[in-house]
Amino acid sequence: MPIVTPISKIEATIGYGAEVIIHGKVFDEAELLALDIANKKKYAYIHPFNDIDVISGQATIGWELLKQLNEIDMVVVPIGGGGLASGIISVLKTVKPNIKIIGVEPSVAPKMYRSVELKKIVQIDVAPSLADGLIVKKVGDLTFEIISNTIDDIVLVNEDEIAYTMYLLLERAKTLAEGAGAASLAALVSGKIKNINGKNVVALITGGNVDLTSIYRIIIKGLLKHGRIAKIYGYVPDIPGTLYKITEIIARYRCNIIDIKHERFDEQGPPLYTRMEILLEIPSKDALNNVVDELNKYGYKFNSSK
Repeated sequence: MPIVTPISKIEATIGYGAEVIIHGKVFDEAELLALDIANKKKYAYIHPFNDIDVISGQATIGWELLKQLNEIDMVVVPIGGGGLASGIISVLKTVKPNIKIIGVEPSVAPKMYRSVELKKIVQIDVAPSLADGLIVKKVGDLTFEIISNTIDDIVLVNEDEIAYTMYLLLERAKTLAEGAGAASLAALVSGKIKNINGKNVVALITGGNVDLTSIYRIIIKGLLKHGRIAKIYGYVPDIPGTLYKITEIIARYRCNIIDIKHERFDEQGPPLYTRMEILLEIPSKDALNNVVDELNKYGYKFNSSK
């Protein structure tokens, strides 16, 4: 596995009895070592996506969709190497050709998007992503052949869109999804897929391997976007009692302090003042505005970052 693999995924794999070797920055580099080990030790190498049996196994999701849902207008599926999308397309386009299939890739790894666009397999440079399960430099020849001839569209989602969707799934659907698993819904939530009103759309949520440290950051980011937490910052007199007065005002408007930072060595600050940043849980944006207004009445010069 590459070094970007979440600890939870590594530990779960070890828990099943496997030996896990960490190598390379992305899947493609890890694969080279895996192939070398398989060759030297006479192991069977099973490709994670460019394998007809793996694709056939993933195709069963297409059959499940047809069995469980009477009417499907569109299916949105994440694309890593393309095995999952290839399997689902193979079933749905054969049985019900009118169903639209939309692929989703991280904007930092648009390997299938570029390959389809150029009508040939291309290798691209990639960057780290919350959707680590979708990060490969190059798709397979089998998956490219299937997808390029049958997929209706491929859209790209950025890291903020993925993070917000992970947060949304946690809060609204009580579902823990990893970045790769949330990518399909991120494409819908962000508006990257058009003309879906009144249609039956399936967004496949495909995995929940995410580290708790990542979840914490994602929750904070989602709360910021939803206006549930906010940051206020400004310069305050560096004298005893100042912090007490500030916290008293914050408490008056039912805001809860998450974190406070002081920076006494800010070169841009006025003499005898310290820069202060306060991260708050807020009941409403009105409460935040009231806090900032009252702080400024005392001459504390605060601004807010909502």
